[in-house]
Amino acid sequence: MLNKLLNLYNTRKTTLVFITGIIIGLATGLLFAWIIWPTSYYNATPAMLRQDFRDDYLVWVAREYAQNRDIQQAQTRLGLAYWKKEPIAVLEDLAQRRGGTDGENLRILAQALKEAPPPPPAGPGFGQRVRTLLQICGMGLLVTVLAGLLYYGVSRLRRPKVTRPSERAAAYRQVTPTRWEEAPPPHLQFSTTYILGDDHYDPSFSIERGAEFLGECGVGISEAIGVGDPKKVTALEVWMFDKSDIRTVTKVLASGFAYQDPALRAKLAAKGEIVLATPGAEVLLETTALFLRARVVDMEYGTGQLPPESFFQRISLELGVWFKETGEKGIELPFDEEFVSPPTL
Repeated sequence: MLNKLLNLYNTRKTTLVFITGIIIGLATGLLFAWIIWPTSYYNATPAMLRQDFRDDYLVWVAREYAQNRDIQQAQTRLGLAYWKKEPIAVLEDLAQRRGGTDGENLRILAQALKEAPPPPPAGPGFGQRVRTLLQICGMGLLVTVLAGLLYYGVSRLRRPKVTRPSERAAAYRQVTPTRWEEAPPPHLQFSTTYILGDDHYDPSFSIERGAEFLGECGVGISEAIGVGDPKKVTALEVWMFDKSDIRTVTKVLASGFAYQDPALRAKLAAKGEIVLATPGAEVLLETTALFLRARVVDMEYGTGQLPPESFFQRISLELGVWFKETGEKGIELPFDEEFVSPPTL
C-alpha cells in the first residue's frame, strides 16, 4: 500500500501539489474569516434593523428623551452620524403610524433634533483603524499566496513533461523468456532497473503457475551511503519468498566499494550472502520449490564527492524463476552442476 501511494505521488506530483495548494488556501481563508478576524459589526444604527425592531427601538429612545430631555444622549442612542437616510423624517412617519403617547414622544424628539446642533462626525478609533489595516494586509497576503499557487500550478501544467529517474526506473514488468546459456529458459522472467533518484525503489513480482500462487520475488535498496538527497545506493537486496517453504531467502548485490569496505561488508553480511555487482554477475536463490537467478544486465556507477564505485547511477537486473520438478529421481536442478557462481563472501 505504501509503495502504491508513493508511486501515485511520484506520477501525479504536480496535480497533487496544485490541489493541496487550493485546499490550504481555502482552509487559511476560512481560518482568518471565521476565527482570527471574523466579521463584526460596530456602531450599528436603527436603520440597519428590521423595521419592527427599528420601530420599537425608536419608541424606546423617544420615551427616554421624554423623561430626561438629554438631546446629546438621544443623538448617541440614534447614532445620527451613521444614518444614510434623514432620521427626523423616519421619526415623524413612525409618530403618525403609532399615535397616542408614543406618537407624541416621537414628535417631540423629532422637533428637538431639528433644533439641536448636529453631532460631530464620528470616525473610527485607533483600534478599529489598526484592525482594518491588518485585515487589508491579511487579505492581500492571502490573495498573493493563492495567485502564486495558481500561477505555479498553471506553469507546471504547461511545462513540457520531464521524465524523472524514478519514472524511468519503473520497469517492473514481466517479459518474454529468453534463452539463458547455462540453463533452460525460466518459467517466469522479470526485468527491473534502478536509477539514481528512485529513493523508494522496491519492485516485487508475483510467482504464479497458472492460477496457483507459489510466492514472490523482488529487489530492494539494502544500503545507502553519504548524506543528502537522492539516496546513494551502494547495495541492493535480491529476495524470494516460497509459499511452500514459508521463508524468504535473500542475497546482496554490493558495489565495488561496499564489497571491499570491511565495515560495510560486515553490515551487509547480516542480510545475506554478498555478491559483487558487475555486468553479467548472477545471484542464485533456492527454496523448497523454486529457483531464482538474478543477472546484472547493465550497470553504471555514479560520480561525485564519494569514493569511486561506491554507489549505483543505474543498474538493470533480469530475474528468472524456475519451478522445481519432483519425480521418482527426486528434485532435478535446472542448472548445470558446473555452474560457476560469481564472487561471494
